[in-house]
Amino acid sequence: MVVVSVGFAFSEPLRELPNMAVLRNGIVVTVLFLMAFPLAFGDLHNAVRRPAPALLATGMNFGVLPLIAWAISLLAAGDFAIGINLMAAIPCTLASAAVWTRRAGGNDSAALVVTIVTNSLCFLVTPFWLLWTTGSEITITIWPDPAGKGLSLADMVSKLFVLVVLPMALGQLARLVPKAGDWATRHKFSLSIVAQIGILAMVLLGCISCGLKLRSLPTDQMPTLFSFAAMIVLVLTVHFSTLLLGAGIARRLSFRRPDEIAVAFAGSQKTLMIGLAIATEFYTANPLAILPMVAYHVGQLFVDTAVADRYLRASHKANSQPGEKTSENHPPANLS
Repeated sequence: MVVVSVGFAFSEPLRELPNMAVLRNGIVVTVLFLMAFPLAFGDLHNAVRRPAPALLATGMNFGVLPLIAWAISLLAAGDFAIGINLMAAIPCTLASAAVWTRRAGGNDSAALVVTIVTNSLCFLVTPFWLLWTTGSEITITIWPDPAGKGLSLADMVSKLFVLVVLPMALGQLARLVPKAGDWATRHKFSLSIVAQIGILAMVLLGCISCGLKLRSLPTDQMPTLFSFAAMIVLVLTVHFSTLLLGAGIARRLSFRRPDEIAVAFAGSQKTLMIGLAIATEFYTANPLAILPMVAYHVGQLFVDTAVADRYLRASHKANSQPGEKTSENHPPANLS
């Protein structure tokens, strides 16, 4: 809240910061490296041997959720509609999907596979979703336009590869050095704090741009408190409906309960950092588009904490009833 307030209140004196590409891209690369460096994927043997949960969650995250968001974005307008579609096109979170899955007693290995796949392929999948969902409001060309009009799809693909995939790959490659990997594991909390500061820095840059746009708008075009509240409701609807749909499909397919939990969380969570990077790089004319992404990120943390605790209570209840037979498809979660 402090960062958002500073960005809006001091947007005029800080107006040059969002235009500094070296600063902006440097923060993105550093944060994504620091988020991937301490991330130990561990034993993914079971997730690879039984890929159905990870495949379903990936399909929900990169296929179903963008469709739901596109339909719901029709109820919004302008930058908010663009921001909802932008939020839906980005990959799964790097850490929190697995953390919330583990907290609920789910299959965190499947959640980690979804993280790996969606983040690795985002430089190919995300631009095409944006071309379809925002192409009517943002001119996106397949190849660089000699006239300099519109966004180049090829440019977006290459920049996402350099800014997103490459730093994460380097973070994982650095773990191959035993001392470096051990150091990153021991200092995971400190590295996470630095990465969060970087994310806040990107939020600050985005809010400066938002503040500048709001200052330039006529009074009758200013977003109202009702439009902000409606936007928050819309993004939470996208997240929660995808979570429920993923869990429901997994249950209909007779997935084990831990796999159902992984599909619910990994299929519906999105990463904030990559969305901010795309918004500040390619949607400079629509600075308010970052607000739906911030609302989605904060909202998913609150909503998914409640959902994880509900799963946990259900597992406790099942384990506390003596003599109760456990369903083969829905065994109680291992709470140890």
